[in-house]
Amino acid sequence: MSNKPKLSFWQILNMNVGFFGIQYSFGLQQSAVTPIYDFLGASPDQIPILHLAGPVTGLLVQPIIGAMSDKTWSPKFGRRKPYFLVGAILCSLTLLAFPFSSSLWMAAGLLWILDAGNNTAMEPYRALIADQLDTEQQPMGFQMQSFFTGLGQTLSNVSLFIFPLIIVYITGVEDHSTGSLPTWVYASFFLGAFCSIASILWSISHTNEIPPAPEELAKLKSEKGNTFGPIIEIFSAIKDMPKVMWQLALVYLFQWYALFCYWQNSSKSIALSVWDATPESNKLAYGEAVSWSGLVNGWYNIVTFLVAFALVGFAKKYQPKYVHAFCLILAAVGFLAFPYIANKYLLFFAITGFGIGWASMMGIPYLMVVSDIPKERYGVYMGIINMMIVIPMIFQTLTFGFVLKNFLGNDPRNAITFAGVLLVIACICTLMIKSDKTTKMSVENS
Repeated sequence: MSNKPKLSFWQILNMNVGFFGIQYSFGLQQSAVTPIYDFLGASPDQIPILHLAGPVTGLLVQPIIGAMSDKTWSPKFGRRKPYFLVGAILCSLTLLAFPFSSSLWMAAGLLWILDAGNNTAMEPYRALIADQLDTEQQPMGFQMQSFFTGLGQTLSNVSLFIFPLIIVYITGVEDHSTGSLPTWVYASFFLGAFCSIASILWSISHTNEIPPAPEELAKLKSEKGNTFGPIIEIFSAIKDMPKVMWQLALVYLFQWYALFCYWQNSSKSIALSVWDATPESNKLAYGEAVSWSGLVNGWYNIVTFLVAFALVGFAKKYQPKYVHAFCLILAAVGFLAFPYIANKYLLFFAITGFGIGWASMMGIPYLMVVSDIPKERYGVYMGIINMMIVIPMIFQTLTFGFVLKNFLGNDPRNAITFAGVLLVIACICTLMIKSDKTTKMSVENS
């Protein structure tokens, strides 16, 4: 079906190493930013709106970058790689600046810049898999990204536990701080800055993009100079969007609303259920809970990279939607149990289900839709899929503060339970997906 060359396992791995740095940064956003907001004086119902940066920049940046990269080709730099590099540089510089936040709104502003960099680097990565790999190898490519998602976020979360221990060992001071924030924030974010740029440079230097066909190249040259071209292309692609993508959007509405509820409230839920502490009542105990939440979230990401490749086999044998639905149920069960666990060690069992679910979320949904997407629009449609992710997040940041305060008793533990219920609904919606094309993958040549 395709003239794309078969790539070895190591070529696919090298191509995706940059995803490691991107996901280290996202891991810090998930686990470290809310505690930073707490240290800078945010109230619980302010937390959702302070996380508005992620979904809004994703909504604005990813589809535009996707459309632009579809229309880009440089014999020297390629199609997707220039966007990886620009995003990684912006991300690294912001990670270096973030620990110097002296106020809540300075941290919130830097989060906007950080998310813009992350989204600029990440969106073309999805399209790169579709560009470089044929249908048989695409499951490996997308799940390789899931593997590096787990690995990058594991390191970022474990750093929240390891660096405080190292700092205590070196200084002998348990609550050592520099400026407004604990010293471990500096160490974790500085390591993130290095990982972001170094991993992207590795992928760029080890990946040769497939050049466009002569007729495609001629078309690209003829379309240059249209300032509003990317915007027009986004709306045109939405108008022509395959039915299966609309169905996936409904799944994502519940799935990503739920995940934002978890990420914003996991450390606070652990602090209450295990330590019975808040930043106001016991700052030291709350700091210990934040460190432990780094381990817990690190564990679910370890599970993610351990099971990512196993899901490739299941996706080839069964319809991807059944694999994803099963993984969503496992994640939901974990969320429903999470807030009621008072033993900190048992939290690892509860969050294992989410680790399996997260492995699926990072790769399997793309397999549901990629065969329905025209290859000349891979970039813009991967950006539109990201819009399906960030619109529920925007909705969550604008509405969940009210929901938490008025219906869930301003209790972070109830937020995690609520997230579990939403994942059950997402599972039901997944089972209702029907593609115009066959989504079951052949295993005859595997």
